[in-house]
Amino acid sequence: MERTVVQIALFGLLLALASTLPNKDDWDVYSFHINSTVTSRYATTVITSRVANRMNESKEIEFHVQIPKNAFISKFQMFIDGQVYDGVVKAKEQAQQQYTEAVSRGESAGLVSSVGRTLEEFKTSVNVAAHKKVTFELTYEELMKRTHGKYELQIHARPMQPVRDFKVDVYIHEEAGISFINVKGGLSTKDLANAITKTHADKQAWVYFYPTVDQQKMCDSCGDQGMNGDLVIVYDVNRDNGLGHIKKSDGYFVHHFAPSDLPRIPKNVVFVIDQSGSMGGRKIEQTRTALIHILNDLAEDDHFGLITFDGIISYWKRELVQANSKNLESAKNFARNIQHRGSTDINKAVVQGARMLNAHNREGSASILILLTDGDPTSGVTNLEKIQSNVRQAIAGKFPLYCLGFGFDVNFNFLEKMSLQNNGVARRIYEDSDADLQLKGFYEEVATPLLTDVTMIYVGGTNLTQTNFSQYYNGSEIVVAGQITDNNIETFTPQVMAISSNRRITFSNPNESVESTGSVSDDHIQRVWAYLTVKQLLDKELQLSGPEKEKVKKEALELSLKYSFVTPLTSMVVTKPPGENTDVLHKPKEGETPQRWQPLVGKSSSRQYLAPSSRRSSVMQQHTPRGERGKIGHSGAVMQQHTPRGERGESGHPGAVVLPDVQPAVVHLSRDTTTLESTDVPVLHRFLLKAENQTVPLCFDVSGPVRLKLLHYPSRELSVNGELDSVTNGGFSRIFIHVKDSQHVEIDTNWVTVRDGQTVTYYTGQDRITAGSVTVIVRNNEIDVATGDMRMVIIVHEKNGQKLFWPVLRRRPSDNNAEGLLAVEAAVYEEVQQAPVRKLKIKNQEADVTGEMVVDYSFASPVSMNCWLMSADSALQRPLFQFVITQL
Repeated sequence: MERTVVQIALFGLLLALASTLPNKDDWDVYSFHINSTVTSRYATTVITSRVANRMNESKEIEFHVQIPKNAFISKFQMFIDGQVYDGVVKAKEQAQQQYTEAVSRGESAGLVSSVGRTLEEFKTSVNVAAHKKVTFELTYEELMKRTHGKYELQIHARPMQPVRDFKVDVYIHEEAGISFINVKGGLSTKDLANAITKTHADKQAWVYFYPTVDQQKMCDSCGDQGMNGDLVIVYDVNRDNGLGHIKKSDGYFVHHFAPSDLPRIPKNVVFVIDQSGSMGGRKIEQTRTALIHILNDLAEDDHFGLITFDGIISYWKRELVQANSKNLESAKNFARNIQHRGSTDINKAVVQGARMLNAHNREGSASILILLTDGDPTSGVTNLEKIQSNVRQAIAGKFPLYCLGFGFDVNFNFLEKMSLQNNGVARRIYEDSDADLQLKGFYEEVATPLLTDVTMIYVGGTNLTQTNFSQYYNGSEIVVAGQITDNNIETFTPQVMAISSNRRITFSNPNESVESTGSVSDDHIQRVWAYLTVKQLLDKELQLSGPEKEKVKKEALELSLKYSFVTPLTSMVVTKPPGENTDVLHKPKEGETPQRWQPLVGKSSSRQYLAPSSRRSSVMQQHTPRGERGKIGHSGAVMQQHTPRGERGESGHPGAVVLPDVQPAVVHLSRDTTTLESTDVPVLHRFLLKAENQTVPLCFDVSGPVRLKLLHYPSRELSVNGELDSVTNGGFSRIFIHVKDSQHVEIDTNWVTVRDGQTVTYYTGQDRITAGSVTVIVRNNEIDVATGDMRMVIIVHEKNGQKLFWPVLRRRPSDNNAEGLLAVEAAVYEEVQQAPVRKLKIKNQEADVTGEMVVDYSFASPVSMNCWLMSADSALQRPLFQFVITQL
């Protein structure tokens, strides 16, 4: 059964939870409140869940919510039997150490957020005695971002069962005055209309959402498990054409600048569209549709250009032209005929787009460069740092570059860094039915420039956030925060200078005093400053290297710790009663793979997917930039090296190699490179086979330095073989790729050897290598191999100076006759016996299993998970020797 990667990545967790929700007879969520307060566009939201264990025995009770991606968690508490257990924010390395120590004591547990379009997961649990209660309280904060002329406060409600006392309370206070307020989202339906109360009075607004138990089952995604959906509060504030709105408190200020009644600036825009082979199917169709809609929206005084690229560059016209009806019709015909083909030369395409804009320097206009791509560079210049350097040099700070990454194959970190280096932003476009609307929606954000070269000036201000902006667009907002020197409001003078069309204008109001807050807490504006500063420091850190990078990272970390923000540099350690597991919450980044909750192994659990075991253990996951992974949701075979129990490294558990969880399978190879040490016991490599419609995968061990058939396509005459080494820190020491009888690529820890007929070439540096139909690109930490429509990335790891390899199959050929370990289908099993020996049934055959915990090191950061360990023959449903070969 075919299922797309995106479906697995974004919906797999929801499907799993839908089938494993707790039995409401076990425990009762008797109260669920969400309280959100918004002041000066800064929202503080508190989610409080009160749960009672109605059983005559202790139960593991879960707290599972979703929060906006842009938010920082700042507080978490559990109240049990009069005791308060606080979450503590620590540096990520320190939290990791605490987790590792817990692992060594056999107490491990993990807690990781997953990234969706707009939300992240927060999940933890605690053991509650019979007939006792627990209260969970989570606080998160976010600065509202204005787009399309409005702010949106998204509140996700999913208590996992109907709740007698269910309330959402939103209070908004804006000194500028609230111009309008609406309520939308999946919970704002006709059936729930009378559960929503909205009140608006000048500077204040209130929204109450109090659905009855019956109403909690009525929305499209609601049911017997209760409420499941979003409530979105949409509003804006009153505007003027002056300096905007400035608030100060306790020595800090925040300035919101968004003038509206300004003439639009004609724009020059070049669209650089990826049409490589991976853009085939719905992606290229949606791109064509979105591009035609965007062309229709161009104003007649706009000038534009179109570039499409694969391995070569195709121009609609080699210069920008006016957006008149004749040119637009010609451009739309060009867009309708964009076809996918070939490789990906991002460098040349973006540099050519920049040159087109540089050659079209119209006075009184604003230039914009927009790149849309779905993959990594595979032709032309392929070194990522060199591409970024070339693009930065070509743009030279004259206009912004906006990068749109389509899907999850794309190296989002690369795009994000390149955008930030050129005063732009990167945005992920999700592969879904509305991808064309996502593309059009992003364009609309930058479609109407009103100001360029915006400079925010604050005499008497210090420790300022970003004050220079290349462009200001209609419907958006510029926000600056800082400290007022010596808290002297008398000497604090704000001013904004910018270019409107072809004239320089100044925004100031010397007769107007800066408003001092009295109705909010003294640290409110200070926290806005801290939030904005940390966000911008994280962006800056991404662009830097060496000592400068470490300095900025240190500053962001210190602020995160001071204000208890869970950021990508910090983690929250969730404290629990004595004897309970240690949970560690990490903040994911957009460039990282959405993580899925792995099953915990515990006793007496009210969550059906918890697998009982003789000892209590659970899971920790960590995140890795997408650019260092294969496709999201693809699992595959991940190799692990480990020694028998009691002979392991310091972490107490091994690393892993994952086999496929979907058909067709895509494989990642990995193992723990952080806890390996010499040992005299036989070396084992553990393989992890994903299971279909199950949360616990299977695993099996392979002993010794084995040569394995990884992939074989007889119809393509394509083979990939790998050799495992025989040392404790070993993985794949050599990988061979054969195409027909004449083209061979051998990859070992010293060099890449390419044999094309009688020609043999050795490569040791970063190169692009071509041999017939085979292309090999060598980068710092990966080797990209492509032939026809097959693409494999071999990730390079290093341990104590020794290189180790893990292949990731990123694009599988369309043929359906693959053989080899990487082509093994996902396992389908059912549990048939728990005691005295646990048994699973696979294809009508029963097998004994034991619960094990492994660490998947297929990516740069580990993912720990439980697995059911069984013999290789049972897991593979065929003899292991069928995958063992004698010659590479």
